[in-house]
Amino acid sequence: MSTRSGPAERSAGGEHGHRLGAAQGTALLVGAVLGPGVLALPHLAAEAAGPASIVVWAALLVISAPVALTFAVLGARFPDGGGVATFAARAFGPRTAAVVGWCFYAAVPLGVLSGALIGGDYVASAVGVGRPWPLVVAVALLAGAFVTNHGGLRTSGRVQLVLVCVLVVVLAVAILASGPDVRTGNFTPFAPHGGSGVVHAAGLLFFAFAGWEAVTHLSADFADPERLLPRATGLALLIVGTLYLGLAIAVVGVLGDRAAASPVPLSLLLQEGIGDLARETTGVVAVILTFIAVNTYIAGGARLGAALARDGALPAGLARGAAAGQVPHRSLLLLAGLTGLLTAVAVPSGLGLDTLMRATAACLAAVTLVGMAAATRLLSRGGRRHGRALAGAATVFTGLMLLSCGLFLLLPAAVATVGALVVRGRGLHNSTRSRIDLGC
Repeated sequence: MSTRSGPAERSAGGEHGHRLGAAQGTALLVGAVLGPGVLALPHLAAEAAGPASIVVWAALLVISAPVALTFAVLGARFPDGGGVATFAARAFGPRTAAVVGWCFYAAVPLGVLSGALIGGDYVASAVGVGRPWPLVVAVALLAGAFVTNHGGLRTSGRVQLVLVCVLVVVLAVAILASGPDVRTGNFTPFAPHGGSGVVHAAGLLFFAFAGWEAVTHLSADFADPERLLPRATGLALLIVGTLYLGLAIAVVGVLGDRAAASPVPLSLLLQEGIGDLARETTGVVAVILTFIAVNTYIAGGARLGAALARDGALPAGLARGAAAGQVPHRSLLLLAGLTGLLTAVAVPSGLGLDTLMRATAACLAAVTLVGMAAATRLLSRGGRRHGRALAGAATVFTGLMLLSCGLFLLLPAAVATVGALVVRGRGLHNSTRSRIDLGC
């Protein structure tokens, strides 16, 4: 992977020359984590664990903070489009980096399709139309995100910032307006399905807290990664944590049993809080949540693909646009093709949303685990004991979440195996490491 460069060098060149500030960086981080899963996950978690799902939300928020902060530290010190693959290369060598990169690249089509389908269902429900409109809306959202990324970060970053601001205001109003309707009786029985339900909910909700790794692929596009990336991460943690906990408490406390029974709990919550405007507001929220998440993952995935091609893990023709500030058009086109192919296979076969989300979570958990393990090695250099301790805690947390994925771990294992075979066939070896500055 590429060596670290200073701010002046990173500002030079590039097709668009646009650099992310703290505001746009925060918006991209919020979009990566606070995605369309908010629309479906409160229902799925309540169905699995009842009111105890609130504890799962809170616990995952607390223990995911070290993951977010560790990625911020790594991205600030080693800004590169390879993201976690770059960290893995520095810690473990190019072959591990290539396999990790393949896992994340494979997760992008799964994740963006899952998000788009959730958004499509919500929009169709809000408008009051049936099939095939949910799929039509999902495809339109995906197409819009790919087109926006084609214009580069100047376009996608500004659109993201506006949409995130609107989203935060709408969700905050929904939470506050429904507050007077919270009933203590809705919190009993607290854990109707016991410990197994709590574990099941934890496996589902990892999808809600995945995403911190996605913005590491955009780290080189920050105007000053060392200063701005940690700041953006801290702001995103505050925003995401407040909204997640507020929604989890409001959904269970206001809706009670309806939270587990209805696939559209946010719509019901809005009805309680703002009445007649709930349907239209739900549609707007669904579009925004879906777009900001899909936009961030596509942006990060496209840059990762170009970086992998640059370093020999993908065909060299995809490397165009790998430099900071440029648009990786070919990698973006490949992602669009893979997403379209997955859609054409998954939708007619009736592959469920739960399956798609768990498959995505398994791939992202595997990537995150390697990233945290790399951090324990990289941050141990130079006497950074606090950074190493933070990364160690994050590694333990991610390992537990990985185990909760169960049989879905077969997917990242299969992708890693194929990636390793392809990398071996392409002759990638440790000479690639000569391009990596191992100094920390």
